[in-house]
Amino acid sequence: MPPPAPHFAQPDDARFRSRGDACPGALRLHRADDGALARVRVPGGVLAVDQADGLRELAGRLGDGELYLTSRGNVQLRGLGEECGGELASRMYEMGLLPSERHERVRNVVASPLSGLDGRGEGNVRPWLTALDALVCASEEAAGLSGRFLFALDDGRGDVDALGADVTLRARADGDAELRIGALESVALVPADEAPRAALLAATVFLSMAAGSGAWRVAELPGGPGPLFDAVVRRWGAAGRPVALGTVPVPDGAPPALGVVTGSGDTDALSVGLPLGRADAVRWRALTELARDHGAGELRLTPWRGVVVPGVRRERASEALDALEAVGLVTGDRSPWTGAGACIGRPGCAKSLADVRSDAASALRGAPSVDALPVYWSGCERRCGHPRGAWVDVVAGPDGGYRVSVVRDGGRPGAPVRVAGDPVALADAVTAARMPRT
Repeated sequence: MPPPAPHFAQPDDARFRSRGDACPGALRLHRADDGALARVRVPGGVLAVDQADGLRELAGRLGDGELYLTSRGNVQLRGLGEECGGELASRMYEMGLLPSERHERVRNVVASPLSGLDGRGEGNVRPWLTALDALVCASEEAAGLSGRFLFALDDGRGDVDALGADVTLRARADGDAELRIGALESVALVPADEAPRAALLAATVFLSMAAGSGAWRVAELPGGPGPLFDAVVRRWGAAGRPVALGTVPVPDGAPPALGVVTGSGDTDALSVGLPLGRADAVRWRALTELARDHGAGELRLTPWRGVVVPGVRRERASEALDALEAVGLVTGDRSPWTGAGACIGRPGCAKSLADVRSDAASALRGAPSVDALPVYWSGCERRCGHPRGAWVDVVAGPDGGYRVSVVRDGGRPGAPVRVAGDPVALADAVTAARMPRT
């Protein structure tokens, strides 16, 4: 049977966590100033072309007509009316995007988007993705995870291992997998075919240790991730499964390069960015038509708000990339939009102090330098969706201006630059801050 109509969560809803885990989903919508918001979980970012077409149709008929990518490779629909809840839920179910009502908000999984496409990495994570999603949906315990809990499946190249997931699996050349908890450098080495089960075990042990603490994520555990790692290793070994220990630093990681990604056979992949993470119907249709007519029939959404189209015939790749650029998608590192992101800002968010997307569009001029830092625009101090690692933090203030600073290793090496309402001065400050510094 199709799932029930969405529930519009209230801050004091006793059915949810006492701290108010208001993370939205497709069945539990969030009220925003521009209407209701639905977040569609897309584990590993893998979206069949028919599912992608269905989301475009729903966004146009029920929402504001655009699709918004999140930093976890999921899709948001905005501008929804409350009366559309039943239809939205039924359509999600029909499209295969709601495999479990109880688990739809907790299926946050990011995966190496180029896994199996470019000959890099130590293994293809697609089998892990399929197995982990099935295990999570079959686990009653896992239904208790917060909507913010994150799994990462890294094919060995270190891209999503760098994203600070709660539980990370990383492929190894020797056929084993590394299980990392939070940002620990200690890893457990487990057989690759048992890796998804180890990841689920880590999540369920987390739930038992987090009980009563209010922790939604591993980093919030009172004792940090160390005791959780030790408990998972003990539980895994007690079940008679082989486990060894190692130490592997958390990598810096990097998103896929934009443009044509050469494959190992006779097909290539195309890697493109969405300006500020949003796509209108024209841009989204260009991607789905390419995937259907010349690709592998799927899109891979990345945690960097981009899209990879796999399986494009090599003789068509350059032409296809030009067609995507023609509709406004970011196809190379020399675009002003490269490395730029922003929260929704005004008018969509009541907490935002500025229309950050319009201000960002005005301030992004010329191509960034090759090693330019990413820049993220936030309408308030919450900085929803900001990147990890080193980045330029542009935050709106109550006076109509912005504060610009560089974030490295979780801290700010210098005093922020405060810019009033002058667009030229703001553009200059952002450009200067993005220049690489040692």
